[in-house]
Amino acid sequence: MELHFTKCHGSGNDFCLIDAGDLHLDDASWGRIAQILSDRAGPVGADGILLLTRGDELSAFGFRVFNSDGSEPETCLNGLRCVARAGFEALGVDAARVRLKTSDAQVAREADLAKGVYTVRETVGPVAIDPAAVGVRVAGPVVDAAIAGVPSDRAFTALAMPNPHLIAFVDRVDVDELVALGQWCEAGPELLVDRANVSFVEVRGSDLFVQTFERGVGLTDACGSAMAASAHAAGLTGRLPFGQWLTVFNPGGRVRARAEGPVGGDAVTIAGNATFEWDGVVELDPATGAAGELRIVRRRDDEVAAWEAARA
Repeated sequence: MELHFTKCHGSGNDFCLIDAGDLHLDDASWGRIAQILSDRAGPVGADGILLLTRGDELSAFGFRVFNSDGSEPETCLNGLRCVARAGFEALGVDAARVRLKTSDAQVAREADLAKGVYTVRETVGPVAIDPAAVGVRVAGPVVDAAIAGVPSDRAFTALAMPNPHLIAFVDRVDVDELVALGQWCEAGPELLVDRANVSFVEVRGSDLFVQTFERGVGLTDACGSAMAASAHAAGLTGRLPFGQWLTVFNPGGRVRARAEGPVGGDAVTIAGNATFEWDGVVELDPATGAAGELRIVRRRDDEVAAWEAARA
């Protein structure tokens, strides 16, 4: 089949975005497609694929994401912004309710984060700290505390966005330590029901810097749900107040975040870029995931330049 897609990114978290409304493939096929398109040694390279799907009586459109390992997480907030933009453009709207795998989200066009940077606001929640929701086999909620069985003596906060996150506040991010812990989670230890995203977070004044080892992907330039989880964890642990906008930096860029806390139903809002880089076509066999030659049919160099200027 000839597969059309848009190469895009949210805060440096890059994807292949596919309008899948009329594509009736099973999950195994989408998983194989994600693996071949995400392969950095292949024709494209990405953190995963995004699917814009049809809506229903409650949602204007749907959203699915498959990681580079072929797994399907509950959500991906950097990817959601990109799919929201595609949905807005397809339907001629600037706000919508979106169906996710196990929940839903509200999305809306936002004032540009910087000149020429298409920006989307997304609100998700409520954030959960119940161990069953997070998928951590412990007796009670974990908030800024060590977790028995984790090969680290750091204090963690365990949250569900609804995908699972382990957040540790650190004085300085040690990437080697983060990767080692992330790989331990990826190995599927008995303590974790379905692995977990792991983030090290620095508090920088009234803002945050977050780096994440993402479940099913690895060390990433950005993870949107991790940035949302970190903002909520900062409020939950008293490091920063709930109900205020802050900037969350990451190796790929930055977003604005606001964690409402209990007064606001434990919702979190993220406002960040949804940058379309280029549109491409590739011949692909869904049964095997084998891909042919990539053909780029449209470049969006102005958007790429605007994002690079915003990061400078």
